[in-house]
Amino acid sequence: MGGVWAESEAELSGRAGAGTAPPLGLRLLRGTRLADPGGPSMAVEEEGLRVFQSVKIKIGEAKNLPTYPGPNKMRDCYCTVNLDQEEVFRTKVVEKSLCPFYGEDFYCEIPRSFRHLSFYIFDRDVFRRDSIIGKVAIQKEDLQKYHNRDTWFQLQHVDADSEVQGKVHLELRLSEVITDSGVVCHKLATRILECQGLPIVNGQCDPYATVTLAGPCRSEAKKTKVKKKTNNPQFDEVFYFEVTRPCSYSRKSHFDFEDEDVDKLEIRVDLWNASNLKFGDEFLGELRVPLKVLRQSSPHEAWYFLQPRDNGSKSLKPGDLGSLRLNVVYTEDHVFSSDYYSPLRDLLLKSADVEPVSASAAHILGEVCREKQEAAIPLVRLFLHYGRVVPFISAIASAEVRRTQDPNTIFRGNSLTSKCIDETMKLAGMQYLHVTLKPTIEEICQSHKSCEIDPVRLKDGESLESNMENLRQFVDRVFSVITKSGVSCPTVMCDIFFSLREAAAKRFQDDLDVRYTAVSSFIFLRFFAPAILSPNLFQLTPHHTDPQTSRTLTLVSKAIQTLGSLSKSKSASFKESYMAAFYEFFNEQKYADAVKNFLDLISSSGRRDPKSVQQPILLKEGFMIKRAQGRKRFGMKNFKKRWFRLTNHEFTYQKSKGDPPLYSIPIENILAVEPLEEESFKMKNMFQVIQPERALYIQANNCVEAKAWIDILTKVSQCNQKRLAVYHPSAYLNGHWLCCRASSDTAAGCSPCTGGLPANIQLDIDGDRETERIYSLFSSYMSKLEKMQEACGSRSVYDGPEQEEYSTFIIDDPQETYKTLKQVVAGVGALEQEHAQYKRDKFRRTKYGSQEHPIGDKSFQSYIRQQSETPAHSM
Repeated sequence: MGGVWAESEAELSGRAGAGTAPPLGLRLLRGTRLADPGGPSMAVEEEGLRVFQSVKIKIGEAKNLPTYPGPNKMRDCYCTVNLDQEEVFRTKVVEKSLCPFYGEDFYCEIPRSFRHLSFYIFDRDVFRRDSIIGKVAIQKEDLQKYHNRDTWFQLQHVDADSEVQGKVHLELRLSEVITDSGVVCHKLATRILECQGLPIVNGQCDPYATVTLAGPCRSEAKKTKVKKKTNNPQFDEVFYFEVTRPCSYSRKSHFDFEDEDVDKLEIRVDLWNASNLKFGDEFLGELRVPLKVLRQSSPHEAWYFLQPRDNGSKSLKPGDLGSLRLNVVYTEDHVFSSDYYSPLRDLLLKSADVEPVSASAAHILGEVCREKQEAAIPLVRLFLHYGRVVPFISAIASAEVRRTQDPNTIFRGNSLTSKCIDETMKLAGMQYLHVTLKPTIEEICQSHKSCEIDPVRLKDGESLESNMENLRQFVDRVFSVITKSGVSCPTVMCDIFFSLREAAAKRFQDDLDVRYTAVSSFIFLRFFAPAILSPNLFQLTPHHTDPQTSRTLTLVSKAIQTLGSLSKSKSASFKESYMAAFYEFFNEQKYADAVKNFLDLISSSGRRDPKSVQQPILLKEGFMIKRAQGRKRFGMKNFKKRWFRLTNHEFTYQKSKGDPPLYSIPIENILAVEPLEEESFKMKNMFQVIQPERALYIQANNCVEAKAWIDILTKVSQCNQKRLAVYHPSAYLNGHWLCCRASSDTAAGCSPCTGGLPANIQLDIDGDRETERIYSLFSSYMSKLEKMQEACGSRSVYDGPEQEEYSTFIIDDPQETYKTLKQVVAGVGALEQEHAQYKRDKFRRTKYGSQEHPIGDKSFQSYIRQQSETPAHSM
């Protein structure tokens, strides 16, 4: 035996125990487990390709949960969203229910690889650890089965044997060994090198492995050393097992190694968490490797995903634990370098200049998509990124206004124009919305004043007059902050509103109010009113509001819609008589004047410098764990939980929300914001905010939160003049930097800083990714593109009534539309060929069993199966 395999078992096992990892430090919130981290980028980099993953989830309701074993029988339940076992989102607690309704939405960019998207239902216990009722675990490769449709999932039991994540690096070698007596026997050397991404159990992970050679008539087990406080243990231990024995061990004379002996044997590796609890060590997962793999290659070396243990657990009825309704949209974007997208991107970006605009590539996308919003989202993001959104929306809005016959129906349908403006307001106006509404919404949520004015809904003891006055005050306050916010409205929104106003006034010259209604139908009806109605969807509140507050916000939203609509008969616009009576409070001319002044201001173009608005804007806040900076010579450098708050002026932390700041970093003092390597403190999801004198080390709650904080801190400080070009990826501990071993705490960094992020916080958009999404939409609707081509031909040849199957398309100029369609189909076809070629190349160079694709990776197995079944000419 040569190389590292020549070392003795004693030498290896002795070396493996050398050195002890530093303390694990503070961990995540209770119930949270960690998983294998990805890189700092949201995109998973592959050769010549970036892969982006995102998920949008609607958590509906649970039903038929098991009753609580007590006199009350009801439960207080919440639901968590987990990447494998790492919690990334938690709903509010629904009290005293066995069929809790959550109705919560969650979206995130997924920054790392994962195997399961999991949902856990917990029963809150004030005095003890919250108990898990059950879970839904969807394998990554199965997510497309449930794409964008409501599905009821049966809750499954949760136990240690089913909670498995992580992977193991294993090497096997079969060797002939000559004994002292000269007899030849065969020994199996099993080397367990390392594991990655093991779960944290009850705040700690002290893993060890048992390695067992098992067969029909034998079982021989050996054990590694325990690795303290790490979920990425480096074992590097070798164990030897006899596969065949010399004659001295058997009554038989010497027998040779035979193939069938190998076929009957397997190596089993079990991972355990060494526990101090009386219940014993926790099972973390296992893998089983039949020794017949050595007939194909010896030595055999590969990564394996850990698997659950099949221990014949008691069978349970599917409906024992109830069910959970979910809607999951998982998206993977495979993005090439920018030059691949030039033909399609250029065709899209010139859409605003095409005459008529209905013959443009962007308009055609809106025609073929099943829902206009499908097309609007990537189109708006692409045009925003390249500064072309205003001319594009102006062009499609003008075309829509020309087709509108009645001024009262202007922009009332779910057209491509409406959806594009909605999406632009959502992207460019989110901070504006927060600055304008958030303080008042928080006040309404915290006051819990009764505002019910429907006599049928009044509770005993409530006064209609008192409730009406409460509601009037809230409506007055919201109306006031909106109508006084015109100077803060983003310039891009104002420019769009200006074009809407001009187009509507030109089309309906006899209607003097249409210039206002064209704008108010967006800013009031589709921007402010929905945010008041459902503040959690616009990040104005962390969760859905309670029923009483939700009812108050519904009434406020109705009143604001009507106030902003400038309709001739206010009372007639309400279906409910009690709302018509309430509106009498607002039948004064000053309210109509305030609305018109506000609409005039936000629909005037080029009236101000957007940088003139200098009030602090709250960008992000929440609890995280920070390491004391040790500003005092003998101060404790410990970890503490603090409430962090970021505005466009400063980054602060305090003990709790609302307390005075304990420490403040002006934005201009942030030199870099970078991830911190795990080896520094043996803690995951850490990052560093680097200042002129020192770095502040912070641990976020999970990988999604860490990425979000790094991104937004980087963006607000991107234009700082003294930003660093290099940094230290690890901490300065025990007199040196762990990364480069430099001894001076002021030594220049050893790694280049990540950079290139745009300074504009709201419009951080990847143009290539959006073009890839548009390509994917065109590709999936190719049959409709072909139908549209047929419709163009039909209209060009025949001037009579069109065929019914073509009547859904808007085609103003058949010849121009056909030309564009031809270019779209050619651009999509070229990208399809590039993707097919990339898949073929990847299939050839990817090794199953590598660190990226461990054995047991079902999504990769499925990919291999697809590639082997797909003929080369059809790819």
